[in-house]
Amino acid sequence: MIRKVLISTAACVLAAMVACSKSPTTPASPTGSTPSDSGAAADGSTLKVTTPTLVSPVGGAQITDPIVLISTRSTGKFGDVAPSYQFQVRSGSTVVYDSGATAGTPSGNNVSQTVPSASLNPDTAYSWRVRAVAQGQNGSWSADGSFKSPVGAFIRGNEVRDPITIGRTVGEIRGPVQFTPDGIKLLAHESHVLYRIPVTLNAGQFSVMIKGADEGSEGDKSKVFSMQEGPEENDITTDDYRMTAELRGNIYPQPGTISCRIIMGDAVSRDCGRSQKNFDSNRWYFWSFTWDTGNARLQVRLDGPTGQVIYDSGVEPAHGTHPYRPEQHFAYLGAPAGRAGPNDATLPGGTYKEVYIGPGPRPVFTER
Repeated sequence: MIRKVLISTAACVLAAMVACSKSPTTPASPTGSTPSDSGAAADGSTLKVTTPTLVSPVGGAQITDPIVLISTRSTGKFGDVAPSYQFQVRSGSTVVYDSGATAGTPSGNNVSQTVPSASLNPDTAYSWRVRAVAQGQNGSWSADGSFKSPVGAFIRGNEVRDPITIGRTVGEIRGPVQFTPDGIKLLAHESHVLYRIPVTLNAGQFSVMIKGADEGSEGDKSKVFSMQEGPEENDITTDDYRMTAELRGNIYPQPGTISCRIIMGDAVSRDCGRSQKNFDSNRWYFWSFTWDTGNARLQVRLDGPTGQVIYDSGVEPAHGTHPYRPEQHFAYLGAPAGRAGPNDATLPGGTYKEVYIGPGPRPVFTER
């Protein structure tokens, strides 16, 4: 009996020694990954600041230049924070403007950011939002706001887009004019609007809506719009790159006669045909002059770009192959006076709107 107890005790001691000699077993790794504690909110934001509230523009309203986005400023939730801001403008889901981290322009409890007009298409619906950013961390995005971009008035490259119905023009005004809800009215022979086109338009169109320029206006070989070479407003009659779209006034033997002339730098005058018309001073007329090397055409339509054609005449390719390439391209509503005097300059009384000069198709102007 004593022997059995001794054997049993020895076995227990041996088992304990073996157990103590083994290293602890490493726990098995879990099958799933454990997410890190980044402190991010449900929307992914990590900067502990208040979310900006949009002030303007909101509600889809159409705005005017400059395009200024305004929101409330963000403040720290747990202490003083002076964040920067990130403004985004989107067309659908596509970001078309991103300010990056910017201080914006603070004003009281608000902050604003000006968006370059060239970043957006004119007369187009957009949404926008803003958030605070600091030291690589982002706050929560604001709710989306919506607006419609300005109707579009610019001189850019070889293009001019000038609605004028917004109460201003991107051109330079000469002589007496009057802004009306319909557009700009040229009041005298010396009245004209100059567009300095930065990049010469070798081929394209000059189109505009005109009302009130008619055969009853005082004038002779008067002009409704024109082009020439700069850099000064020289005598347009003898200019190497003269273009004039003409409507003869009541001094001319056949008032209401439409014609045009272009000189393409080669001393050759290319004339459109002459046609006498009676105009309604209360009706809009669409005037469009198109040109390329050796060719030019003037067209006049009733009411708009798709209205009835009342005049359509051009010059033949055989009249020359010299391109239209003034060193500095000047275009005018009306025309400056040349050697023949004021009666051959602007035909007074015409109201102008929706000017397009450029190489592409005429844009659609939204009536306001």
